[in-house]
Amino acid sequence: MLEPGDAAPEITLTDHRGETVTVDPAAASHTVVYFYPRADTPGCTAEACGFRDEWDAFEDADVAVVGISDDPVADLEPFAAEYDLPFALLSDPDGAVASAYDSYGEKSMFGNTFDGVFRNTYVLDEAGTVVLAYEGVSPEDHAVEILEDVRALDD
Repeated sequence: MLEPGDAAPEITLTDHRGETVTVDPAAASHTVVYFYPRADTPGCTAEACGFRDEWDAFEDADVAVVGISDDPVADLEPFAAEYDLPFALLSDPDGAVASAYDSYGEKSMFGNTFDGVFRNTYVLDEAGTVVLAYEGVSPEDHAVEILEDVRALDD
């Protein structure tokens, strides 16, 4: 897990619209990079909708949000459209970016072992430094937690 004070690895991936996106931490006072296992599953939907529901507060606080999973772009577009998500969902099909953020590796479910994305979140400052890190987060109310923690950074 990356820790506060670590330099955040660069992110250049394809978004849910099929466009190449490079995340630029200098474009906002803070940037939330959240990793989620699978689009359109209950936990991932709750987490994404939490960010959507708090979107005005994120914008007011000058906080950018980007979600990353190993889903193909073809799965991200309908997920973003169905839930009217106002932020970019990025496809990391080989888990390279998630790995750089210590958010990808061996998982097990129903007796099967496989590689996948861990539900971790990082908040970066304008210089691209990790200022907050959350490991194995609970998707419910996570967006509100992040907003409160970012506001506390600015106090």
